[in-house]
Amino acid sequence: MAKDAFKEMTAQELTAKSRELRQELFNLRLQKATARLEKTHRIPIIRRDIARCETRISQLLAAPRA
Repeated sequence: MAKDAFKEMTAQELTAKSRELRQELFNLRLQKATARLEKTHRIPIIRRDIARCETRISQLLAAPRA
């Protein structure tokens, strides 16, 4: 997912996306453990996207309200 896409999402959307990415990461790890994972490059990409989501969520929650 593009970096800029996270900046346009709301906190609720980011939370849902983070949950979805964590589920995908779990499935990839499960496939890796059973030696069925073909696209091993996806794991670090998903981890980075989760970090981007969590960072953006904390930025939104820390922002002063007007």
